[in-house]
Amino acid sequence: MSQYSADDVGGKKLERVERILRNDIEAGRLRDGAALPSSRDLAEQMGVSAWTVSKAIEQLVADGLVEAISRSRRIVRSGITAPSENDKPRRPHVFLIGGYAGSGKSELSRVLSRVTGSAIVDKDTTTRAVVERLLEELGRPAHDRESQTYLEHVRPFEYEALLATIEENAEVGVGVIATAPFIREFQDAAWIERIGTRLNAAGVGLSLVWVRCDASTMHTYLKRRGAARDTGKLSNWDDYVAGIDLEFQPAAEHVIIDNSASSEPLQSQATKMLATISAAA
Repeated sequence: MSQYSADDVGGKKLERVERILRNDIEAGRLRDGAALPSSRDLAEQMGVSAWTVSKAIEQLVADGLVEAISRSRRIVRSGITAPSENDKPRRPHVFLIGGYAGSGKSELSRVLSRVTGSAIVDKDTTTRAVVERLLEELGRPAHDRESQTYLEHVRPFEYEALLATIEENAEVGVGVIATAPFIREFQDAAWIERIGTRLNAAGVGLSLVWVRCDASTMHTYLKRRGAARDTGKLSNWDDYVAGIDLEFQPAAEHVIIDNSASSEPLQSQATKMLATISAAA
């Protein structure tokens, strides 16, 4: 009998489901001691079979991230492993975490926050309510993120607020983990240099981090997230994917974190990145 179900040829869906659940555990979305949702509920969220979810959970059990109390009750058993003091940045540090919607940048930010103790400043979290109200005042849908109205009259102010928050922390010697797409910004070498200079003057380091992810895994992330702002992307997925560059890289020194289904776990990649930054300091 094949190790894969009929709806999971080659195990690709299984890999994606396992990846998403692993990231949720490492990022603290599924907390230590918490019960996992049922396989049926998770299958519905991700658009896969319950068999696929069950097989993914079996692997997490084997890896020690989940404990099977019974067939229907599985408990998260994962403590975050912080790097040694020698592997942490030796001065305050700002991480700009960029990536496309559903790439896993928020999960990486949470992993980094848990191992470093740095605060997360997420553009969408901090500005969403204001942005939605402003878009409605401008006659646009609250979840519009594609129109020229948004791009010209809203987006610049989101990033202005985000950077002001980062710089205010830097002025008092505090690093942050800032999360946003950063697609325009990471293409602008002058913008990157300007931010780096300001942070360096305050004694704060800077790392650009681009989270890369395959399209199928991004689709599964967005489907599970179920956010209204993703509706347009999901309903026109092929056109959306055709319009983005999955091989994008920032126009300055940067770190690539691969969050594709078959790649190394985020926590492991984050720990290695921190060790590299510390060694270079």
